[in-house]
Amino acid sequence: MGFVVAIDGPAGSGKGTVTKLVAEKRNLVSIDTGAMYRCVALYLYRNNINLNEIEKIEKCLDEIKIEFKFVENGSSIYLNGEDVSREIRKQEISLLVSPASKIQCIRDRLTIMQREIAQDKNVIMEGRDIGTVVFPNADVKIYLDATPEERAKRRFNQNIANGIDGGSYEEILNAIIERDYRDSHREIAPLKQAEDAIYLDSTNLSIEEVVEEIIKLIDLKKKEN
Repeated sequence: MGFVVAIDGPAGSGKGTVTKLVAEKRNLVSIDTGAMYRCVALYLYRNNINLNEIEKIEKCLDEIKIEFKFVENGSSIYLNGEDVSREIRKQEISLLVSPASKIQCIRDRLTIMQREIAQDKNVIMEGRDIGTVVFPNADVKIYLDATPEERAKRRFNQNIANGIDGGSYEEILNAIIERDYRDSHREIAPLKQAEDAIYLDSTNLSIEEVVEEIIKLIDLKKKEN
């Protein structure tokens, strides 16, 4: 197992952007686990598989291949050979991903995939249960947070910049509040701060300030090792 940085936190807290920037500055492989769950949700949506059809879901998981392809200016995620980086950000998938992520067989399969990715790499992985379930022994654990209003504003602006129809600001804010509740109250791998994770509130911090704080923690840990 390589060096592992785990970043957990709610939707829109800046995990994705920060993770990519830290990865670039410290030569780590950036893994967006939320995008992996979105790929599964997209597959279920396209194939008209209902979330209560557990047997069908278990069978279709064998048909799902998820790959990250890294390029100089970032990464794209592929579902069965198709670049779905934009498709998985659409509103209908955003509404589906949280209930889909509560299904045990989906979480089990993706947890295995996530651990396999880190077998021989130094990674920074972001999600909601990385420091609590996927990598409880991660070298660095961070819980990145921000107010729901700030997170909705970021997601809304991000969607506009990327040309994605993700709904209005009000719709995004309501979806974030609902998702926070669902994610933190689900029975399987609920969203929570690991006991040994460092809490970082990004509400009033710039992206650069958050990145700098995380890099300090990584460098300190590497010195200790």
